[in-house]
This record gives sequence, structure tokens and C-alpha cells, in this order.
Amino acid sequence: MPSKKIIIIGSAYPLRGGGIATFNERLAKEFIDEGFDTTIYTFSYQYPSFLFPGSTQYSSEPAPEGIPIKIKINSINPLNWISVGNEIKKIKPDIVIVRYWLPFMGPCLGTILRRIKTNHYTKVICIADNILPHEKRPGDKAFTKYFVKPIDGFITMSEKVFADLKLFAANKPAKLVPHPLYDNFGSIISKEEARRKLEINVEDKVILFFGFIRKYKGLDILLNAFKLMNSEFKIQNLKLLIAGEFYDDEKNYTSLLNDVEIKDNLILHTHFISDSEVKYYLCAADCVIQPYRSATQSGVTPLAYHFEIPMIVTNVGGLPSMVPDKKVGLVAEATAESIAQKINEYFELGENYFLPNLREEKKKYSWKNMVEAILNMEINTYVK
Repeated sequence: MPSKKIIIIGSAYPLRGGGIATFNERLAKEFIDEGFDTTIYTFSYQYPSFLFPGSTQYSSEPAPEGIPIKIKINSINPLNWISVGNEIKKIKPDIVIVRYWLPFMGPCLGTILRRIKTNHYTKVICIADNILPHEKRPGDKAFTKYFVKPIDGFITMSEKVFADLKLFAANKPAKLVPHPLYDNFGSIISKEEARRKLEINVEDKVILFFGFIRKYKGLDILLNAFKLMNSEFKIQNLKLLIAGEFYDDEKNYTSLLNDVEIKDNLILHTHFISDSEVKYYLCAADCVIQPYRSATQSGVTPLAYHFEIPMIVTNVGGLPSMVPDKKVGLVAEATAESIAQKINEYFELGENYFLPNLREEKKKYSWKNMVEAILNMEINTYVK
């Protein structure tokens, strides 16, 4: 029998990595490895400049091997939406998996899906990263309402998104599935090797803030926490490694980054981190910190699990459920005082306190689980 046809709609190469493109490519690989005929449809034009504050949307890395990717979708051209929808409609995939992370994409993706559904065959499963965004804009609710209508079933990766979904699609099938681990950035390397590569002193105690810098991620809170660390806890050789491109106005952080109390404690790599460099940053760290003001789930958490680096996260969104307190890391409140206390507590307990539980907990986050959740939703709900 022919294998099921799967089409994934969302960001992928040649667009830059980051969480969504990396996720889509890794999910496609899992389907292909399990024998499914799988293709990704990605964007020829993804974001207008007001939604993309970074330096470039395009990757300098090689294309992922063995994954068919069609560069087709223009997010702002309605004629393109109809054309792409009609193309996929004629292919008659068994399942279309669509990513939803930003209401701006609602009209584009919602129109494509409506065209596909007119073949009366394809079932559409949405993996929703967000239903309501971190940074709200006019039209968010209307665009999301338009998007969800042609969806047959949803997968969310945090309880917060699952709850938000019920405001828009209360009667549609939905599953909560943990975000799988990013295991496609290479194997764990030694801390010594990683620090040699990044020119970091092997004796330093290094906390890593990793990923795009946006207001909701709370880097300013963390920098203020470091000022408290210096005045109250005085941990020797404590460094904060900031690795990621500014997606917020860098001027908002200038005074903190240049503060004489902490400037010598900062290691700034505030540029886009390519896929091939990721392992060096994670493996160089003693601890990964996510001082977020708000969150649904985070792609940084699966990275930390894969490289077996304990975490400090704030008590927002889905972060605490993925990082059980005092087991695989510590949970702080989103204040400088609480974060400073947890950093101190972390180094008092030591890395080895967390590692056994972290290695056990990471077993739950497999790509096979995600594929099975998608297929079982399809089978249980629709096959007659």
C-alpha cells in the first residue's frame, strides 16, 4: 500500500533556524524515517520588516538533507494563498500539519487551508505554539478566529496554549503533547571543549541566556538580578553569557549592559547563533536561565534537556511544568530578587544535584510521541 502523504505548512529552510523552522524540519525527518511521504511547504516571503527586527530572515547553513521543501507561500499575497491552497488540494495529502504561532499568519494560512479542505479528503492538524501572542496587536482575535475554522484537530505543547485554544475552538479535538527535544544540533561535548571554542575561562561559573532577545523574555530583569548577585551573594567568577540576536530595541538594554557593577560579569554574543554553533553555547553553560515575564512553552527548554544542562525558569506559562522545581532545575518568580536567590541556590546545590532527574525526565520528550499523537488524532477521530 502507498504510504500516507503528509504536508507540513510552516517555516523551513532557506529561512533561518530558530525554533519553528528547526521544529518543522525535525518533525518532517521523523515522519520520513517512519516511512511517510512528507513535504514541507514554506514561505517565499514570510515577514514584513515590522514583524522581523533581526538582520536577515535567511539561513547561511546548508539545506537539511533528505527533506523535500517547497518554497511557495507569500504571507501578504491573497492570490498566492489561493494558488498554494489549490496546489495542495490537488495533491490530496492524507494529513496537512500546519504551524500557528502568530495571528498575522491567520489570513494567509486560514485561506490556504480552506482551499485544501474543498477536496473533502485531507484532514488538517494544527500544532499551535501560541493562540494569543506575547506581544499583542490589533486584529489578533479576528485573525485567529478566521484561522481555526478549517482545522480538524489541534496539538498544543503547553497548558497555557491549550486553555487559550478553548476560547476559539472549544468543540474541536485537542491534545496536549510535550515539546520534543531538539536532538539535531549534535551530540553533547565536554564543557572544556565548548569553552575553548567560545574563549571562556574553564574556571568561570556560567549562566546562559539563549535565544532571540525580546521584551517578554526578561533579559532586563536578569541583568538587575546580576546586580543583586554582586551586592548580596558575591559568587566568585560568576558570568552571564548572553547568546542571541536583539529582536527588541538594543537601546532598551544599553545602560544595564554598561553598568559598571556587572559589565565585567557579562559575555556578550548578541548575534544570531547558527545551528552549527548551538552545541558550544549549551555545553559551555553550568545552567540555562529563562527569566521570562510571560511564556507559553519555550524552545530553549528542549535544547537544555538534550544537552543535559539544568535550568532556572520563571513561574510563568508552561515553563514550570517542563522544569519540575528542585528536580531538573529551579523555579523563580519573575523578579530580580527571586532570580538572584535562585541563582545562588543553584550553585549551592550544584549541577550534580539535578542531573540524575534531568536525564530521567528527558525520556518523555521524543519525536515519536509527537508523530503518534498526530496520527492517533487522525485515526481516532476521522477514519471510518
